[in-house]
Amino acid sequence: MTETILVAASEAELAQVRSIRREVFVEEQNVPEELEYDTYDATSVHVLALGADGTPLGTGRLIHGAQALELTGGKQGRVLLGRLAVVKAARGTGLGARLVRALEQAGREHGGTELELHAQVQALGFYERLGYAAEGAVYQDAGIPHRTMTRAL
Repeated sequence: MTETILVAASEAELAQVRSIRREVFVEEQNVPEELEYDTYDATSVHVLALGADGTPLGTGRLIHGAQALELTGGKQGRVLLGRLAVVKAARGTGLGARLVRALEQAGREHGGTELELHAQVQALGFYERLGYAAEGAVYQDAGIPHRTMTRAL
């Protein structure tokens, strides 16, 4: 599958990001819409994968700076990957891994030396294959079991 991964900047691109997240998290996984979109969206870096025909296929976000410090317990140099979502039609193509790598690069560009993410337990193997290590206990987020994972950048 040939796609383009870019940093979403225009209102139209950010609308595509929200559309993918709504489809994957709200509709498929029953995450309440009020939990899916938050104040961190406004200052995060959002990556967007578009198919050759312009169809939105996947997204993810990077929280950095003061907000990352707040969310990671003040860990200097740590940035936070979140809201990674790939539409059903593009799953199993390697797109998720390419989105993670694009977010890692964005993390480096924003001064990050370590990346933290909160993985759904069913996705732990995916992130482990990309070099992430689980830490701490399993916890619930939006009714879905998660575990914190980290990787040096």
